[in-house]
Amino acid sequence: MPGPLLTPLLAPLHRAARQVDARTPESRDRALDGLRALALLAVPVGHWLLGGFTRSADGALHNASPLSSPALGFFAPASWGLQLLGVFFLVGGYSAVRSLERARALGTSPARWLRGRAVRLLRPVLGVAAVWALLIPLLPRLGVPADTVRTGSTLVVQPLWYIAVYLGLTALTPLCAAAARRLGGWSAGLPLAAVAAVDLLRYGPWAESVPCWVGLLNILPGWLFGYQLGVLWAGGRLGRPTARLLLAGGAVLFAALLLVFHYPASMVGVPGAARTNSHPPSLLVLALASVQCGAAVLLRDRLGRLLGRRPLLWLPVVAVNLSAMTIFCWHQSAMLAVAVPGAAAFGAVPGLTVAPDSLGWVALRLALLPLFGAVLIGIGWFTRRFDGPWTALSRPAKAAAGAAAAFFAAYALGVV
Repeated sequence: MPGPLLTPLLAPLHRAARQVDARTPESRDRALDGLRALALLAVPVGHWLLGGFTRSADGALHNASPLSSPALGFFAPASWGLQLLGVFFLVGGYSAVRSLERARALGTSPARWLRGRAVRLLRPVLGVAAVWALLIPLLPRLGVPADTVRTGSTLVVQPLWYIAVYLGLTALTPLCAAAARRLGGWSAGLPLAAVAAVDLLRYGPWAESVPCWVGLLNILPGWLFGYQLGVLWAGGRLGRPTARLLLAGGAVLFAALLLVFHYPASMVGVPGAARTNSHPPSLLVLALASVQCGAAVLLRDRLGRLLGRRPLLWLPVVAVNLSAMTIFCWHQSAMLAVAVPGAAAFGAVPGLTVAPDSLGWVALRLALLPLFGAVLIGIGWFTRRFDGPWTALSRPAKAAAGAAAAFFAAYALGVV
């Protein structure tokens, strides 16, 4: 029970939770929203924990990772729980199919449905790109080193390319649904087999003669796997027996790839590493996605009941889902908003601008997470206007925002 000093502070929170709970329609799939919120929150937490900075002699910030440090090599398994893109695309496939079904029932064509979803996805991306297009020439005038600006641009771009992948998969939703009806579970097995074939080319005995671009062939099937599982789930073709198979089979494959075939343990890119699992996705990413998706399907009913009984748990789920694109697009900017002035004012700040090479760094970075979160909330208060229709902007202003976003894209392509 909360103490007497906390009770007055918690009363408004309880009241808000009860109001949100009462306004939630009975038809709302709370478990799906809970899974989406969990996958979304893993993105900033993962980037904030598995990414860091070093400060050079000229005061510039450069990307670093605790996973590069020999002292923190054991930290790689943390990326298994922080990389929840399997769940992200699972929920995305499920939601897209249901949304398309509702649109068709209302007489909306698939093309118009896709345009509406694309606009909702791209508005926040244009917003963050346009703001950073203004910051690129402004920050050096304020004394920020050019290398710091390049580092910031790289970090901002990192999560945005997932939006492009997600949009491409959304465009394929009608085909994915048709494949699920005709092929059943094999429709998810095909992208798995495609990724396995490409990995065999990349890492097999003849790897030296295979051009590096071959790995890019894994981008579509690599992320389609989880999305197609979501499509199957929405169509009632992914039940608990199949989920158990996904969980067990994915775990066995994951262990074999790590222990027998010596895939890198980290699920995120490590600076200086010869191989990476995530860019483009390797078979290890799909094995982890299989485990995550199987667990998500098995836990769905229990999670739904829990969120239905606990308004205080349901309230943050609603808040995260309403702020999904803000969190996705702006969380790296929030970390930079702390690190850049911190480096300018205090120089080398442990846990912030000092090399991530010790357990002390991990402890200090954990202590900084609430500050990053608070700054993200502050940024979100301003940038949430990018998520909705840009009705307040004139046509020239929209054109200027588009041009600024194009400038940032061109700049980012040159530094990433």
